[in-house]
Amino acid sequence: MGRKGFLLVTMQPPPAFEEEFNVWYDTEHIPERLAVPGILTARRYVSASGHPKYLAMYDLESHAVMTSPDYVRVGYENASPWTKRVTSRVSPRRATGDQIWPGDLLTRGGAAVLLVRFRNLAVSSGPEIVEGVRGAFEGRPETLQLRVLAHEIGDGRADFLAFVEQRVPVATGIDIGAFGRHTDNIDLFNTYSPY
Repeated sequence: MGRKGFLLVTMQPPPAFEEEFNVWYDTEHIPERLAVPGILTARRYVSASGHPKYLAMYDLESHAVMTSPDYVRVGYENASPWTKRVTSRVSPRRATGDQIWPGDLLTRGGAAVLLVRFRNLAVSSGPEIVEGVRGAFEGRPETLQLRVLAHEIGDGRADFLAFVEQRVPVATGIDIGAFGRHTDNIDLFNTYSPY
């Protein structure tokens, strides 16, 4: 079994547009994406206090799903008029790539997700990020499961994401020293609840 892929999207809709954004996501976008072969899960989350406010996580059979004919048929230039309207107002930030650790888990749920993003690191930093994430979160009673995701951004660089599913939301008492020299590359550290 190979590595699973992922698509992770963060969004911050304008307050006046939030109602339409949520209706679109629930009634058109999620069902449309789940109908694409190879998209295994689609879950939405909301932050109580941080930004970006909304998070969506899609588990993929592999990263290749993003270029499959079935996905292209409903994505990119072929997106529906409603999707084009919403995404033009929301400016989603997408990250897609491979689950580099442990490699084959799917989103389980839980009471919360802690998302930690390490920006613009050498692709070769992956093992150090995995070690730091495991050191910070593995074995904690609130940790349901954790994964490390890699989104390559070009020129041998990547953004790494720690996707920590939690039994209860806990964002304090984290030993950021576990991240070593990569601590200064953290630009997002936010807790989300299921939408």
